[in-house]
Amino acid sequence: MLRKTGVLAVGLAAAGAMLIPGVASAAGGPTPFVIGGHDATEDYSFMVSLQQGGNHFCGGSLISENWVVTAAHCVKGAQPGEIRTRIGARQHNSGGTETGVSRIIVHPDFVGQNPPGGDIALVRLDKPVTEKPIKIAQAVGDAGTATRILGWGEHCADQTCGAPEILQELDTKVRPAEECRNLATGKEICTGSDTPDAMGCYGDSGGPQIKGRPGEWELVGATSRDGDADPKCASGLGIWTDVTVYRDWIAEQQASSVA
Repeated sequence: MLRKTGVLAVGLAAAGAMLIPGVASAAGGPTPFVIGGHDATEDYSFMVSLQQGGNHFCGGSLISENWVVTAAHCVKGAQPGEIRTRIGARQHNSGGTETGVSRIIVHPDFVGQNPPGGDIALVRLDKPVTEKPIKIAQAVGDAGTATRILGWGEHCADQTCGAPEILQELDTKVRPAEECRNLATGKEICTGSDTPDAMGCYGDSGGPQIKGRPGEWELVGATSRDGDADPKCASGLGIWTDVTVYRDWIAEQQASSVA
């Protein structure tokens, strides 16, 4: 879920509830897809669907045979046994590899939207998978850098369509940090698209922002929240956690968690 109202997930955690945005109101599937996008044009072996009770609630990116990067607001307050994953599938309800989760590590800087930043978490799978992981890029790149976002979140501008079965993709680009509202400069990516009325939405949270080309994709971001004051997902800008600046933290957590 791309957070439009800011602290829905965090509020649930504070109340002691399971931090699974949208699942309670999405008995038929994910609560919202990438708005203005289209069906995936290729297989993304690293794409992850985080699920509860068979329902997709957030995305993620496979970065090794047993580690996934997602957004902190997706999993903070959740217990490993409450989450399952589907990896490397075009559909959130079939294909790919299914796993359980053995550990969740939320970045210590994450406190919600105020102050922003730290919206990143690691999920350790309960078994290694054979899908090819994605490499974390050395850096995002300057404003104007071409990127792509992926997800199974809400796919229409009025947010009444529900979630698509097929993974959606949207070509995007890095925008100047000052164009986004309440962005943690140097830790988050201000993201826009040349496609009108298009952006990530509810159900896309935690999913990847990538750059490169087919067969050579690199991970730069994890879907965090809306980037402007308009409550509509498709209104313009979105904010992604800059995964590249957390490379050392990710490596440290992986090293300290070796079984």
